[in-house]
Amino acid sequence: MGDTVLYELDGHVATITYHRPQVLNAINGELRQDLNAAWERFRDDEEAWVAIITGAGRAFCVGADLRDGAASAGSWPGSFWEIPTVNSFESGLEVWKPTIAAVNGYCLGYGLTLVAACDFVLAADDAEFGMPEVRLGVPTIVGAIRLPQRIGMQAALELLLTGDRIDANRAAEIGLAGRVVPRAELLVEARRLADRLCAGAPLAVRAVKEMAYRGQALPWVDAVRMGETIRRLCVSLSPEDVAEGRAALAEGREPRWRAR
Repeated sequence: MGDTVLYELDGHVATITYHRPQVLNAINGELRQDLNAAWERFRDDEEAWVAIITGAGRAFCVGADLRDGAASAGSWPGSFWEIPTVNSFESGLEVWKPTIAAVNGYCLGYGLTLVAACDFVLAADDAEFGMPEVRLGVPTIVGAIRLPQRIGMQAALELLLTGDRIDANRAAEIGLAGRVVPRAELLVEARRLADRLCAGAPLAVRAVKEMAYRGQALPWVDAVRMGETIRRLCVSLSPEDVAEGRAALAEGREPRWRAR
């Protein structure tokens, strides 16, 4: 991982930061690679249970750096028939640990596509969201898949087809942001939420998140059967956490989960 994305682990919370503040965190080829590496590191790090992603400086991320064609979704190694391949978080890299977007300033294009892939979105009161691609003569594909699932078709198409920007309050109104907070409190609130998410047993949290997403695409009986399979697997893999949860409840204390 290079200097364009920062990765910091504090307790069980990883903070991933876009780090090209001089260009409002526009994504060039180097950042694209570093961002992929950061998400893979978070996914594979057993000490990391929750991720917060944010941007350095005045912006979250203004999207692709148009001066660098290597920022394109299909231009890094691994892309062939699938463009983009599912090797980026935006395009579907499976990460079943909880993710929080702490959005500061501009959140455009690829930046908004990533936000739409996060489980929770906190917006600073100065945040602005937009999908400007059509005004640049190119379609956004993954964004067009994600946004209707996130905020409904009409609100999604208004963003996708006009290229207009919306402020933080409008983002909260349409369900894109879960909460709007003062800019100075953004990371404090994100960390407070992350700590709450760390209160659950790690494997149980991941199992519930995976089922919440996969279950939406399955018929009811198939979803329940899959869920029961995941539940039994989770319990069999973490019997210590099951015993700890029951002991903590009986003793009136906070549970002490094992890192996984």
